Amino acid sequence: MISKETYPGILFTLFIATLAWIVCLIFPFLNSILIGLLFGIVIGNFFKLPSQFSTGISISGSKVLEFSILFLAVGINYTYMGKIGWESFMLVGIVVFLVLIFSVFLSKKMNCPSTVGWMVGFGTAICGSSAIAALAPSLKNNKEETGIALAVVNLFGTLGMLFLPVLIGLFSLSTTEISLLLGGTLHSVGNVAGAAFTVSDAVGEQAITIKLARVALLSPGLIFFNFLTRDKNTTKNWKSYFQLPWYLWGFILITILVSIIQVPDAFLKFSSEAGKVLLTIAMTAIGLKVSFSSLIQSGKKGLFYGLIIFMVQILFILIGILFLD
Repeated sequence: MISKETYPGILFTLFIATLAWIVCLIFPFLNSILIGLLFGIVIGNFFKLPSQFSTGISISGSKVLEFSILFLAVGINYTYMGKIGWESFMLVGIVVFLVLIFSVFLSKKMNCPSTVGWMVGFGTAICGSSAIAALAPSLKNNKEETGIALAVVNLFGTLGMLFLPVLIGLFSLSTTEISLLLGGTLHSVGNVAGAAFTVSDAVGEQAITIKLARVALLSPGLIFFNFLTRDKNTTKNWKSYFQLPWYLWGFILITILVSIIQVPDAFLKFSSEAGKVLLTIAMTAIGLKVSFSSLIQSGKKGLFYGLIIFMVQILFILIGILFLD
């Protein structure tokens, strides 16, 4: 509950998040969500924060995260599934669910801190930061793990955006094949846009459509991931896998409604910006709780794990492209 005791921490978080937004207004190529996280990590580790800030920061990193998901849901439209053609959608859908299965398997084999591995895998499979934001509140984890997963996914998303178009240029691929490779593997919509439009406008438009179809799999992906990560030592009936937190049911309901009802562009833009603002606040708060020692200890394994997941995802897409030929 928000009380007077939480105000100092909430206001401090808002102040740091505002600094992140200002930096991103000056340098538009930067991501406010990632900058907020980095600012939080640096400030939380180099300055001893007053103890009365702790509760407010914790609320900013949990409750704000939950509400940000509802705004982000407005931008997810299931009609994109039909716009890319059934063959391309089948490939993208199969790869998403294969990556989810592989990420759970690999996190156990590598003894990667379970929730870090799960969030990195989920973010890689579907849509980066937004996917992690949707999954994180439902996991029994500490906020440091969410920050580590977000940092790993954003790092590889950025590296993929920079280097995949260069590597693609070495091969003779069609517009559809390039679009599938970029739209089906890169972590965020921004990563896909940044990479695809450097190839051509045609690739950019098609890759974005493929990416949005992949984003539309977030809701079924959450239910499927809940099934994958279930506790096998407890007996559950099939209904228990649909026992999602309130905000995830709200997320699913909103995505269904916006897929049926024509939503004004102005409202879509407002919701997208509001979601990013709330997510920036949440990630700033999470950053304030991340210690360098935990980041280094879990981050090393998380980086290697994230690289393997990303490479496997690219391999799956390439194999699927060969079958489509």
